[in-house]
Amino acid sequence: MNKTVFITGATAGFGQACARKFAANNYNVIITGRRQDRLEQLAEVLTRTYSVAVLPLVFDVRNREQVSAAVDGLPETWKQIDVLVNNAGLAAGKDDFDQASLDDWDTMVDTNIKGFAYVAQAVSRLMVARKRGHIINLGSVAAKQVYAQGNMYCATKHAVDALSQGMRIDLLPYHIKVTAIHPGAANTEFSTVRFKGDRIAADKVYEGLIPLIAEDIAETIFYCATLPEHVCINDLVITCTQQADCFYYDRE
Repeated sequence: MNKTVFITGATAGFGQACARKFAANNYNVIITGRRQDRLEQLAEVLTRTYSVAVLPLVFDVRNREQVSAAVDGLPETWKQIDVLVNNAGLAAGKDDFDQASLDDWDTMVDTNIKGFAYVAQAVSRLMVARKRGHIINLGSVAAKQVYAQGNMYCATKHAVDALSQGMRIDLLPYHIKVTAIHPGAANTEFSTVRFKGDRIAADKVYEGLIPLIAEDIAETIFYCATLPEHVCINDLVITCTQQADCFYYDRE
């Protein structure tokens, strides 16, 4: 019987790469996001290519009513979720603290903390009932260090780190694994979103680097998800070879 993975933010980047990786390994896949057209296209590709069951769910993680309705309303056959890839998140803007947009702050807090927690709690209840499951949370190197003009984004990823630790403690009696993955520089749609579509500014982030790509993170997540039942990687920071941390790069 195929296992089931639930992936948020599956319309691009890490989420989409995870959907392809798990489907290629015979997982049935619940893919979620706000962009219905992209979800439906991905569902069609996964079904045709890998012959697995795919359930696309369109909702905004920031809306707790939508999250509850989507998870609680799952057909019974889909409620046995083995892995949650809690990926939906974003950076919005890169400004000094006193100049930052409050709208950007609200978007990041609502998505990266509240939406992240809404989904994790809703899915964790299904896992608690079965006394098994694995929650994989997407953090960032910004969860470990704070850098200039990263203010609220870094704060939200520090919250992801703290919430991952809290989940791990509270869900321990139910044998639920919690893994936090903290990527460094990764060339995905992420930077384009952060710089409001400014492709030149986004590309500068990776100048002189061979950065991570979405598939690198998907491979790592899949590895963590497929370890023996008694093994859990709690916390993992992953960077490209030319990056040591938030501050030190070897740019060619």
